[in-house]
Amino acid sequence: MFPLTDFPTLQGRTYLNTAAESIPPRQVGEALTEYWQDKTQGMAGRDPHFAKVEACREIAAKLVGLQPAEVAFCSCSSEAYNLLASALRLTAQDEVVVTDLDFPAGATPWLVGDRPPKTQLWCARDGQLLLDDLLPLLNERTRLVQVSLVSFLNGWRIDWVPLRDLVRRYAPEAILSVDVTQALGRVDVTGVDADILISSTHKWTLGIHGGCVVGVPEHAAAKLTTQAGGWYHITNAFDADRFDTAKIRKGAASFSVGMPSFAPIYALNAALRYLDGFGIQNIAAYADPLVAQAHEGLKGLGIQPMAPAQPTCSSGILAFQHPDSAKIAEALLAANIHVMHHAGRIRIALHGYNAEAHVIALLSTMRQHL
Repeated sequence: MFPLTDFPTLQGRTYLNTAAESIPPRQVGEALTEYWQDKTQGMAGRDPHFAKVEACREIAAKLVGLQPAEVAFCSCSSEAYNLLASALRLTAQDEVVVTDLDFPAGATPWLVGDRPPKTQLWCARDGQLLLDDLLPLLNERTRLVQVSLVSFLNGWRIDWVPLRDLVRRYAPEAILSVDVTQALGRVDVTGVDADILISSTHKWTLGIHGGCVVGVPEHAAAKLTTQAGGWYHITNAFDADRFDTAKIRKGAASFSVGMPSFAPIYALNAALRYLDGFGIQNIAAYADPLVAQAHEGLKGLGIQPMAPAQPTCSSGILAFQHPDSAKIAEALLAANIHVMHHAGRIRIALHGYNAEAHVIALLSTMRQHL
């Protein structure tokens, strides 16, 4: 799918670890060089810096299905979630729903503070989140339902529309928040009409560290305005009344509290435009069959993936647990096959720069060492 000439470091190796770290294309490197050249102009470089922010806002908005004014950037998903917590101002009388398939960044901000809300844990069964298990957790006190569209842990992808409809019906006061870090760039997220959407930038988007996309649609802007200090998100930062009151921009803009991290934004702009050139739906149509092939191949080796197959709701991640996981991971690395190994779990991730030969190499090497 992606020309390997754009990824010179992938020549001769099988890289199946995009869910942890992507390999950026050469166009991202060129964008970072452009940033450096602009930065060396001193104050004169700020004009192209801020122009790049707006260009990146435009392409990011297109890929998440929002308007540019509904998208902003901060430094990482952890920062975004802590800023979200400041906007919600939850109390001990409020309830928050999180899942046991979520990454800690979206699950832990609700556990801290002097009067943290009550956390309700939506637990997966057999690797999947079932709406029947969510329903008893929803009520009039539910202020937030936080999910990951695709789980970092096992690749389970939520069927969005039924989830959205259930939450809207049984917890009408709840903010519906979705982490798309393991989806954006690999899965079409334009139909995910959540109240807030958050994504890191160094995984499937092919960007680098230090960035985060935050999307807040206009209808949720008033409710999701952060209560953080700073200057970039404040309309009167340098006005005469700045020591009397802080007038914070509404919605997504309130999540950019300080000077933008320009280098990650240059990188993200190039990366998202690279992905958009192929089309996210085309990337999924190319890579989803590779995931399905790997899933069936693992089952043929007697290994049950942690999440069931989802023919119509696929993701780029496949994971399994095995008592000899360390031996398997060592053998794969010796064969120049790169996967994630942690706590008895091996995670495989397939993107547009992967091919059927990589799946065959993975399964063949595992067969030799099981």
